[in-house]
Amino acid sequence: MQKITSRFARTSILIVGAWLTLFVLAPQLMLFIATFLQRGQQEFITSTFTLENYARLLDPVFLFIFWESFRLAGVTTLACLLLGYPFAYILATSRKNLRPWLLLLVIIPFWTNSLIRTYAMIIILKSGGVLSNLLQALGLIDKPISLMYTDIAIFIGFTYTLLPFMILPLYAAIEKLDMRLLDASKDLGATAFQTFRHITLPLTMPGIVAGCMLVFLPALGMFYVPEILGGSRYMLLGNYITNQFLVARDWPLGAAASTILTITLIIMIALYLRSVRASSRTGGDNLEEELLNTAEGA
Repeated sequence: MQKITSRFARTSILIVGAWLTLFVLAPQLMLFIATFLQRGQQEFITSTFTLENYARLLDPVFLFIFWESFRLAGVTTLACLLLGYPFAYILATSRKNLRPWLLLLVIIPFWTNSLIRTYAMIIILKSGGVLSNLLQALGLIDKPISLMYTDIAIFIGFTYTLLPFMILPLYAAIEKLDMRLLDASKDLGATAFQTFRHITLPLTMPGIVAGCMLVFLPALGMFYVPEILGGSRYMLLGNYITNQFLVARDWPLGAAASTILTITLIIMIALYLRSVRASSRTGGDNLEEELLNTAEGA
């Protein structure tokens, strides 16, 4: 029985490895090679070696697009964290018979394609839409307004699409939290804020970091939300890469921009893994110290 299990495991690993090599690694290598080639007049790529594609990415226009993408992704991540942490905490500490229904609220958006949900946002954000009518009914505005084709619309679209990816890892981290530590902190005389700062926040930090990564990385390269809600006014990194391949037909430049994005994501994932290892090494050792600090601060 053990031999069969071992053989099945090796076969599964071989199949998955072959699949990833064929459909992930090989296309990525081809894309990387294309960054060092030139764009042809008749064909997409010629065999002439060049570094011009990376030099063109130093253009102020691309650097501005890169910065705007980082800025919007960062603001979206912060908003998802501020909205997702309280909801995840309430979800993790609620009654067990209520948790499935609250989890259902988080999972329901996945039942519909995100592209369709983004198009549905137009009904809410357009002039005379749901949001505009609501603000008029509350007396906050005098005439209909439209948030379409603004960075606010892109921000709302990003936050709506990626919020579940923040809530789920936070929920997993908070659910594992030993509530006896919170009770011990209260018994030592700590306030609710001190307990959160010294106990809850450090122990749930892996969930916070994981949620931020799951929101920031997709927001950095997502192209259809800015395309639909931002229109041609706003060019983010994902839109820039898409346009180079499908509109400008400059595959080497698009490949270079895509490679820069991939390297950036790899660096951020490496930093995330490093922080998780550091947190797992120091978390248990510092717990007693945190409790003592909480007691002294009280």
